[in-house]
Amino acid sequence: MLKVGLTGGIGAGKSEVSRLLVEYGAVLIDADRIAREVVAPGTPGLAAVVAAFGAEVLAPDGSLDRPKLGSVVFSDPEKLAVLNEIVHPLVRARSSELEDAAADDSVVVHDVPLLTENGLAPLYDLVIVVDASSGTQLDRLVRQRGMTEQDARARMAAQATREQRREIADIVIDNDVPLEELRRRVRDVWAELSRRTHGTPQQPGQPEE
Repeated sequence: MLKVGLTGGIGAGKSEVSRLLVEYGAVLIDADRIAREVVAPGTPGLAAVVAAFGAEVLAPDGSLDRPKLGSVVFSDPEKLAVLNEIVHPLVRARSSELEDAAADDSVVVHDVPLLTENGLAPLYDLVIVVDASSGTQLDRLVRQRGMTEQDARARMAAQATREQRREIADIVIDNDVPLEELRRRVRDVWAELSRRTHGTPQQPGQPEE
């Protein structure tokens, strides 16, 4: 099994790269998705969040009101630390379960937005960073996600810098390119991941022997 950490700045195109890697044969473990699952209604995670922050962080339907919780924790480092102490162990445990369920010869890609910020690179056999210029990131956030330029710049500034991400990268995928060029680059990366896992490159969609 090859354990890959995948990260990139907001708007860099990490989600598209992860989608392509899955298309080519990778097993994807999405930290953001898991973080939502572990605090879904009826879970011990949500109960722990309510115990720590009160029922006011719940939406009328009983689900977690993420904007409300965000307004509570992101302006208070101590409260953010409390939330992380609840959620991060649950995410790690679920990620480990999914990894253990994968075949021994799988390429397992952990999509972790804050991999750089949280110093998680040593957990993986190699780290892939999806990189794009700040101008490209800003354009995508404003044009594709509907953010204001001010909000987009604030979100970008809250993350690690491009240089910090590239410092921990074993492979950098430049995504200042059209989709077809990105697809070609990811295909080349997949060939390298397959070589490291199986000894010989495996073509996208090619069945394992």
